[in-house]
Amino acid sequence: MSEPLLEVKNLRVAYPSAHGYSDALRGISFALGREKLGIVGESGSGKSTAGRAVMRLLPPKARVTADAMQLSGVDLLNASERKMRDIRGGRIAMVLQDPRYALNPLKTVESQIVESCRIHTRASRSEARDRALAMLEDVRIRDPQRVARLYPHELSGGMGQRVMIAMMLIPSPELVIADEPTSALDVTVRGQILDILNERVEAQGAGLIFISHDLPLVGDFCDRVLVMYGGQVMEELAAHELARATHPYTRALNASLPPLDRRVEELIVPEHDPEWLSERRA
Repeated sequence: MSEPLLEVKNLRVAYPSAHGYSDALRGISFALGREKLGIVGESGSGKSTAGRAVMRLLPPKARVTADAMQLSGVDLLNASERKMRDIRGGRIAMVLQDPRYALNPLKTVESQIVESCRIHTRASRSEARDRALAMLEDVRIRDPQRVARLYPHELSGGMGQRVMIAMMLIPSPELVIADEPTSALDVTVRGQILDILNERVEAQGAGLIFISHDLPLVGDFCDRVLVMYGGQVMEELAAHELARATHPYTRALNASLPPLDRRVEELIVPEHDPEWLSERRA
């Protein structure tokens, strides 16, 4: 890989607890180019924490340390909050799971996309409005003029997700972090959203971190995959090799998927070995 867009080395996150600090991330490292990197694992494995740590969106009580966390040479770990406000949304965008909670219910679609454009590109209001309508068309919304006047509660789940993608991508970010962006959608709409996300990211030459618990989806959509358990990276491999993974945890996740070609009485539940964590610390 050429010079990485994002470089993370030994990232650790801990939260205060009754007995000191409890680890959420235990020293993860990865690099990202202009590619699609999937992060998979069970709930609580640290997937979303990693994405939010890169954007410095963790609560103040979180203790975050790293040997390096850089975006194109910018030190994200030590950047001022003022600089991070420019980076968030401008150079790094995050597409969340449910647009009902991510979009402002009191503002129209147009006003929210225009605001995102003007904050990060300094475009005039009329220019930002034209770009907003063009972006709505780019994310395959059939009547952008009409949809632009709607409020979030008037949108379907799939349309709301397209609006959020439009709002996040209109400043042309270098890095997009998509945190379970399709888990609340049906299969047909999910495929459409993934196609749109892929098209827009490739058109802008951005890198993508795709966080999900859906292994087959990540295997089809991404270029590389990080498999996380207990706040650590268990395995890193090419996405097309996910079904042939060698680490016992990844193999356990694959084995827990329900087969489509035969009936089973009971699904397999992954078993966890504490040695997996001690091995990664060594």
